[in-house]
Amino acid sequence: MEEMSLSGTRALVMGLGFHGGGIETVRYLVHMGAEVRCTDLNPERAIRSSMEALSNLNVQYVLGEHRLEDFDWADIIVKNPAVPLSSPWLAGRDNVETDLSLFLRRCESPVFALTGSKGKSTAASALLHFLKLRHPGARLGGNITVSPLAFAHLLRPGDPVILELSSWQLADLRGRGFLRPKIAGITNLMRDHQNRYETFADYEADKIAVFELQGGDDFSVFPDDGYGRKWSKASRAESFLINRREPRERVFKGSFIGGGQVGYFSDGMEREPLLARKLRVPGEAFRLNLLFAGTMARLWGLDSREILRASADFAGIPYRMEFFLDRDGIRYYDDTASTIPDATAAAVLAMDRPVILIAGGADKELDFSPFDKFAKRAKRIIMLAGSATDIWLPRLRAMGLEIEDAKHSMAAAVAAAQRGAESGDAIILSPGAASFGMFRHEFERGDVFKAAVLRES
Repeated sequence: MEEMSLSGTRALVMGLGFHGGGIETVRYLVHMGAEVRCTDLNPERAIRSSMEALSNLNVQYVLGEHRLEDFDWADIIVKNPAVPLSSPWLAGRDNVETDLSLFLRRCESPVFALTGSKGKSTAASALLHFLKLRHPGARLGGNITVSPLAFAHLLRPGDPVILELSSWQLADLRGRGFLRPKIAGITNLMRDHQNRYETFADYEADKIAVFELQGGDDFSVFPDDGYGRKWSKASRAESFLINRREPRERVFKGSFIGGGQVGYFSDGMEREPLLARKLRVPGEAFRLNLLFAGTMARLWGLDSREILRASADFAGIPYRMEFFLDRDGIRYYDDTASTIPDATAAAVLAMDRPVILIAGGADKELDFSPFDKFAKRAKRIIMLAGSATDIWLPRLRAMGLEIEDAKHSMAAAVAAAQRGAESGDAIILSPGAASFGMFRHEFERGDVFKAAVLRES
């Protein structure tokens, strides 16, 4: 990572945040010699932990408001990904950066970039698990709540960097010329964040920015569906597809799930076993995510046999179908990161046992119909209060499902789920909705769920 002085530069960090990205941005800017000021609409009590992490640095804070004078003062403005570029505080300014753009301006490492509506965090984490077999210095950052600025100074020449990127982060990078991954992947495209985008096409346009600068010596990996086949034609990189089942084509470049749930890789001619038959997390969605990761690792030169062995050891990641307790024969899973109905349907389908589902929350202007045909697979459904639940609960009741009134606390939802639960059941938090209103963010929702379960168990 090439060092570059920002001595004397006035840097405004817009949105210190809760997850660490703002903290690492501030640390990086101070280390580079900048004069740093943070502005955040939250009061001090809401972001005190972030401020305490920076207590040893000389940083100015403007909290509970934004002031025009601070934006005019700044030579560069580093914004939080949640702030759109259309914000009136940013509109018309040409000095707006993000932690990712600061990192990519100076990054000399090979970059792997992964996005998708769902599964990108699991796929990116599995890819790190695979790459570390050959590259102990490999790093993962981005949307997974680790800013790449946190490890920029630790990178050695040749260390691969995996970036898990949200559509918001890609929107910030789109058209700027910074992101050219050696291998890019899009796990899937589903309806999400429609409260932020005017059209679904706008959402897709941000996602496909992940491969916009790739060339003929790069690789791209897409799902073998209508979107993926369209993207493979648009990408200038060599494209590989991921199929849920063995393809009919004799010449197929990509990976697929074959007989006995074994994952295979094909270079267009030879087919090699890539994923173990038995994985540590149940469900097709998890297997497909590992297939994306395994394919990217294989394209980087890892041997399919070492990927296959490592796939059996990968235990998944927190907040995504995270199995954390077996008590009295009841298994508990935290899937709080499932914030769209499609992902909740996948969680129900993943189980080979009766499911008691905790769902609901805040609305993102999504379509709840993808869950309809799987709703009756759940033994019971408990709903958390919120604007999404106000729409979703009557819909489920209209299907003939008997569901209690929405619960206004996680403790009440857990207690309702545990009533009548039997040995052999699974209780899963898989909300299919955003967390705002009852919780600060989805990770807090998952933590509160686990705490409530452990307290009651």
